[in-house]
Amino acid sequence: MTQRTILVADDHPLFRQALKLAIGRAAPDAAVIEAGQLHEALECAAAAPRLDLVTLDLRMPGADGFSGVAQIHAERPGTPILVVSSADAVDAAHRARAYGAIGFVSKTAELAELERAVARALAGETDALPQPDAATDTPGDMAARIASLTPTEMKVLTGVMAGKLNKQIAFQLGVTEPTVKGHMTAILRKLGVLNRTQAVLAARTLDLAVEE
Repeated sequence: MTQRTILVADDHPLFRQALKLAIGRAAPDAAVIEAGQLHEALECAAAAPRLDLVTLDLRMPGADGFSGVAQIHAERPGTPILVVSSADAVDAAHRARAYGAIGFVSKTAELAELERAVARALAGETDALPQPDAATDTPGDMAARIASLTPTEMKVLTGVMAGKLNKQIAFQLGVTEPTVKGHMTAILRKLGVLNRTQAVLAARTLDLAVEE
């Protein structure tokens, strides 16, 4: 049987150690890959021949709100993502689920709770979500549309959100400008918008607007 692989993406080394301890109890056979920034997590997700679980902090360097969840989900749509964050669970858990996460656990959780969350995620079990407040703004159809983007489309969209021109995005991705334009056309179609400005406004639903 091929050894299971788990990616731990968090910018705090001490908390990565805590997660590795929880993983060691829940899945002692698993190999653990560590990433301290979002770009490192994306590189690991793209390169790993097998990836059974990703534990992801929402507020890593390079992440814009829920963009980390959306990008990793686009890169490895079949891999469960367990968000481990200090963000408010009621709001963030629902929003993380909309972008492709399978579960959510607070960073204030005890080690045993982290262990149980890892075990559930590895088993493919989706967490029951806490009930949101009536005033909580949870994403709906647009979140599903953003989650449907391919890995390259997500990279193009995040470049557009950063105010970059097509030629700058093309240079960053190592592709031609017409290729970026083609991806942009696909993004507009999938999001159901007419231009780049509308795409950026739609993508702002990725922003994390919850209190720590």
